[in-house]
Amino acid sequence: MNAASALHWPRTLFARLTLILFCGLLLSQTLSATLTLQERDDATFTMMTGYIEREVAASVALLDRLPPAERSQWLPSLARRSYEFVLGPGVSGSPPDTRLSRDVAASMLSGLGPRYPATVNAIPGNRERFQVHLKLSDGSPLTIDVRPMHNIPLSGWLPLLLLVQLIVLGVCSWLAVRLVTRPLKQLAVAADALGPDMNATRLPEDGPTEVSHAAKAFNAMQDRISSYMTERIQILAAISHDLQTPITRMRLRTDLMDDTTQQAKLEQDLQELESLVREGVAYARTLHGAAEPPQRVDADALLDSMVCDYVDAGQAVSLTGKVGTTLLTRPQALRRILSNLIDNAVKFSGASEVRVGTLPDGRVTITVLDRGPGIPPKELDAVFQPFYRVESSRNRDSGGTGLGLAIARQLALAMNATLHLQNRPEGGLQASLTLPNQP
Repeated sequence: MNAASALHWPRTLFARLTLILFCGLLLSQTLSATLTLQERDDATFTMMTGYIEREVAASVALLDRLPPAERSQWLPSLARRSYEFVLGPGVSGSPPDTRLSRDVAASMLSGLGPRYPATVNAIPGNRERFQVHLKLSDGSPLTIDVRPMHNIPLSGWLPLLLLVQLIVLGVCSWLAVRLVTRPLKQLAVAADALGPDMNATRLPEDGPTEVSHAAKAFNAMQDRISSYMTERIQILAAISHDLQTPITRMRLRTDLMDDTTQQAKLEQDLQELESLVREGVAYARTLHGAAEPPQRVDADALLDSMVCDYVDAGQAVSLTGKVGTTLLTRPQALRRILSNLIDNAVKFSGASEVRVGTLPDGRVTITVLDRGPGIPPKELDAVFQPFYRVESSRNRDSGGTGLGLAIARQLALAMNATLHLQNRPEGGLQASLTLPNQP
């Protein structure tokens, strides 16, 4: 589909189906009305020509039997809406060149028969008109001046009725498509809500057979995914628990070592192992949705407290902007996300700036900026993957465990928020957390 057609073609399935159904019904209704009116005109014309054939023949016979002095008195009574009689030769001209005039003239000539030979000619003018010339038995000329009617005028209420039918078609099309697409919309909403916390609303398993089957399949899929997630967190929890004992024994043994150099190296390895286990469990818990329920918090107080903690620890962290109101959010998850972002900024640039703002639609944005080396553009999305580190040396002292941004992204998804990274034009990285609209 090219850009021009995409510009005019609706994007939603609801609008497309409504448009297709309404246009189809409108075309069918228009065709039906056109055929009905055409059949009406044909039937009316056939009836009219038959009527004219009999009426003209009777009128000419009456005038032929009347005394010449009385004929003019009868002319107004014998006149009709489409023709009138004139005592005289009339106006000469060329034969009729339209189908309507020829058909009406043929009907009149058929009614007159061989007893009254007649000629027909068209009369020039803006309106279609012709005359039939004949002579009565006494030789008197008689002219029939005809203005054939193309069709019968429509009744005044017919356009209003057609408009009412059009409105009914539009309403019925909208209602039918809405009933059809509503389950699909519910499925899309439920799929979007199916985040890391696995708390998406279950779809109602009623309605038509196809809809009920799709709802049951979605609910079953949701249950299976939740079961898999539960099994994974249980496995990780068991591994972390089992690793605590050997790590503790290894620490006790390092205390008994005589070689202080090897002792220091081994203790460092044990700290990295313990940190990795702890971060892995934290990441698994974010996937499973082990977070506190949403609650109203003073966002400005929370941010100010966090920044003050960093400043007290000797870190160059600043805060600009205010939310100005309370937020319905998960404070611990929000704190964990911002801590991860600020820690990364301080680690790679030595300083961080936290900016708070509000978008035109009312959503709150919290941006963490630094002046570090940034991230290669092709890796801006990859850094959210678990255990992915941009640091090529894979040094945990500088590169970390590779789970900080992954945890932040999962917590943001659980909060229905968005987390976006981009490089700053003046150098450094910008991490933007956009919170959802507040109820």
